[in-house]
Amino acid sequence: MKKLRTWREVLIEQLAENREEAIGYLQLSLEEYQIDGDTPFFLLGLRTFVESQGGIGKVGEKMQLEPKTIAKLLASDEAPPLDILGTLLKTLGCRLTIAPLTECERSPETEAAREENVA
Repeated sequence: MKKLRTWREVLIEQLAENREEAIGYLQLSLEEYQIDGDTPFFLLGLRTFVESQGGIGKVGEKMQLEPKTIAKLLASDEAPPLDILGTLLKTLGCRLTIAPLTECERSPETEAAREENVA
């Protein structure tokens, strides 16, 4: 009998096979977070990316942190501190970057929507 898998399990497998797609997925998660401030959504995207790149245990070993520490960080409803996020991303072969907003992203309607979601 064929084992059924969740959508997330299938996604993790696909991202594990294509690093460029995995980085694109993480970038999309970050962009969505910047638009609506949904921290749990971003952290789910980050967890999915981590799982696709070897899992929490492998990342913890590289960062010299207990896997439970990383798991707790990724399961939180709060954004991780920037230094820890930077270290985690560097361990995964990525980095944070700064880019200018487009005119559309700077529009008052976009800013108003962002403030509503934060409040």
